This record gives sequence, C-alpha cells and structure tokens, in this order.
Amino acid sequence: MGFFDSIKTGLSKTRDQIGAIIGVSRELDEAFYERLEEAMISADIGCDLSLEIIDNLRQEVKARSVKTAAEAYALVKEIVAGMLSVRRDPDDFPPKPWVILVVGVNGVGKTTTIGKIANEMKQQGRSVIFGAADTFRAGAIEQLRIWADRTGAGFVAQAEGSDPAAVAFDAIEAAKARGCDVCILDTAGRLHNKVNLMNELEKITRVIKRALPSAPNEVLLVVDATTGQNAIRQAEVFSSIAGLTGLVITKLDGTAKGGIALSLATKFRLPIRKIGVGEGINDLQDFDAKVYSESLFGDLPV
Repeated sequence: MGFFDSIKTGLSKTRDQIGAIIGVSRELDEAFYERLEEAMISADIGCDLSLEIIDNLRQEVKARSVKTAAEAYALVKEIVAGMLSVRRDPDDFPPKPWVILVVGVNGVGKTTTIGKIANEMKQQGRSVIFGAADTFRAGAIEQLRIWADRTGAGFVAQAEGSDPAAVAFDAIEAAKARGCDVCILDTAGRLHNKVNLMNELEKITRVIKRALPSAPNEVLLVVDATTGQNAIRQAEVFSSIAGLTGLVITKLDGTAKGGIALSLATKFRLPIRKIGVGEGINDLQDFDAKVYSESLFGDLPV
C-alpha cells in the first residue's frame, strides 16, 4: 500500500462521517455551510476553529467567484492544508548522537512509536540506541527492550524504580561511546501528578544537557487520536513543561475524530512529525498537510 493509500485508509472513519453529515451537495447555499460546519465539529476540529474555517471559506468563495459546492469543498481542503502546514524544522544531522525525548501520558503508544521511529531510522542506515527512562510503569522497560530486539537498536536500562534522569544520562553516554547516530529516550507520563511529572522532566532535560549540551534535539509529544479533545489538555500540560518541538498522533485509524490533528497543530503552533494509521511496524507515516487534508475530507458526495 502506497503512502497516500495508507493515510486515506487510516482516516476512512473520519472521512465517512464527514461525508455522511454533508450528504449530497450541489448548491452552494447556507445549508451547505451549515452541514460542513457540523461535519467539522463532529470530526473534533472544534467549534471555534470550524467557524474560522467557514469564515475563511466564505471570503475565498467571494474572492474567487466560486459558484458550486464542489468548488467550495475543494477550497476547504486547501484552507485546512494551509492551516496544518506548521513548520519548525530541527537542526539537520549531525550533531551525533541526535537525541529524541519522547513524552506523553501512559497508554498513548509512546513505546510503540519509539520502536517504529527506530525501525525507520535503521532503514535509513542510522544506528539507534534506546534509553528506558520510564522506570515507574510496570513492564515499560521490558516493552522497550522487546522493541530494541525487534529493530536491532541498542538498549540502556536500570532497575524498575531507578532515577529516570540517570538512565537518560547513561543512554547518551553509551550513544557517544558507541558512535550511535540516534538516542531515543522513553519517559513516564503520570499526568495525574503534574508536579512530580514537571520535576522529573525538568531534571531529565537538565541531565541530558549535562551529557550533551546540544540535546535534546527533538521533544516529541505522543497523543492518542481516539481521546479527542482530551489530547488538547495533554498538549497544554506537556507544552508548559517540556519545550515541545513536534507532535506524533497515533491511532488515527481507530477514530472518526481525525480533525484533532488540526486542533492541535493550530492551537500550539507545533508541527506534526508523524501520524499512526495502523498497527504494523511501517504504519507510522511522515505527516504531509496536503495529503492529510485530502484524506480527511475526500470528495464531496454527489
């Protein structure tokens, strides 16, 4: 399955729901705008953002003398793609090792995401090492170890309950000693205890910089698309304490709320680095705003 096909398939639930609400539309009338607004809200784009898109659409329709619903629908996809095109490019390789700090609440797929990123890096010919800095969740270390074995990545861990910052330090030192290209650090995500989480992430970042002043090069927040607007709250917390540089949105194939990507990107002005559209090891895809918008809305029902 090609890149476009996999994303299109992954967003089918959202696209089908949008199409069902809009229904057959030929006339560019108020009913079309109302159904489009309802469809976007249902997809978790959010009320305020949906209204903003409708306002932008009305302006573009007038400016371009658009006459049909089909033409207007094509404009919607163009507007949304533009809103999704948030750029904040990290420094290119090197430095070496390139340090990626992965954060997010428990259960969103952080460890699986790390495994899939490592698989992609290995396919590019880069050497990878993992640091198991989620030392509190039962089974987290072993889960990451399995991904290390599966992808051929190096692995650094301590006993369960150890200091996460110490693990991060050891992983970076090991990456430097072994000449690894990439060091990916897993972290805990106990959002119910924000103070402890803040202190822990601040300490990890401080220790990372002690080991390698240029690091971390990326701080990726992983969110689960099926949680809908709760992902916004998660992003609010982590963006306030972790210096995020990008987003990874997982489980888009399991929800009709694919519009959450637009809500996150526009609210926090963070680029979406990857999206998860399946369970396979190759189902973590690079984000492309135009492809995503096209797959989200599809063709206007006729």
